[in-house]
Amino acid sequence: MSPPSYTAKSAAALLGVTPKALAAALKKDSYSAVELWELRGRLGRRPPSVGQRKQLFLNFKGGTGKTSLSTSYAYRLAELGYRVLLVDLDSQGHATKCLGFEGEDFPRTLLDVLVRKTPVPEVVQKSQLPNLDFIPSNLGMSTVDLALMPMSGREYKLRNALKDIEGRYDVVVFDAPPSFGLLNLNALMAADDLFVPVLPDFLSFHGLKLLFETVQSLEEDLQHMLDNVFIVINSYNATFKLAKEAVEALQTHYSEFLLPTMVRQCTKFAQASSEGKPVFAFDPDSKGAEDIQALITEVLKRLTAGAAAVRAKQAG
Repeated sequence: MSPPSYTAKSAAALLGVTPKALAAALKKDSYSAVELWELRGRLGRRPPSVGQRKQLFLNFKGGTGKTSLSTSYAYRLAELGYRVLLVDLDSQGHATKCLGFEGEDFPRTLLDVLVRKTPVPEVVQKSQLPNLDFIPSNLGMSTVDLALMPMSGREYKLRNALKDIEGRYDVVVFDAPPSFGLLNLNALMAADDLFVPVLPDFLSFHGLKLLFETVQSLEEDLQHMLDNVFIVINSYNATFKLAKEAVEALQTHYSEFLLPTMVRQCTKFAQASSEGKPVFAFDPDSKGAEDIQALITEVLKRLTAGAAAVRAKQAG
């Protein structure tokens, strides 16, 4: 994937300044991601604080578009000025590919961190955005559950390892495989927020039920409480009667977790993934990009309010 370039109009919008103010700081026809990041610092245009969040995208059911959502979500957060680390937990390495890289090109993955005690900074890689880093994955990750099995404190390995990068990132995004094992247990134990992408069909309910039972067992047995659980309806087509019925059922049974923004069915996601790009790098004007931006706006509203409440409580 080639480095992104932004028009003056889109750069000003991302920075939250007028085109005139942008031109006064640096007048160009187009801006690189590095220039945009430097301008944020120069103009003092940092985004609102969300604290330091660790966010997991997970559904035990496959085929929900989880990786397309998580990579585009992480990429957009970085474009908006957050320091982001995307962690690919899936041995298929799809999140790595969605950033334009091949997992097999990297000798180290999270396996080295969790099993061989390699410090996290030594496996972190740079993306095309200066404030978006990632930890790649490849087929070597397929053995991580077996390697963790005999270890003491195995469910806390990831949470403890991430202490090496404490304060370096605003948001850490985990893209998890659609299964339950020790690696995903580690991710759940490390996460503050859980995003559950679901398709608007009734098969999704089976995965949701098991996932919520798992979350409840973490609370009861390991005393780990997630701050937020967000259910994201993905690939919604309003012309399908079954989709509407599934959404109504989700609203009935999971209303407290269901985000109001639905990501509409969009071929741009599949096209973007096949070209090794997040949807914002492939087609920022697509309805998929528009919906993820709306989703991010809703999530950031909740997280910034929560972070402000925590700061007020500490100050009081």
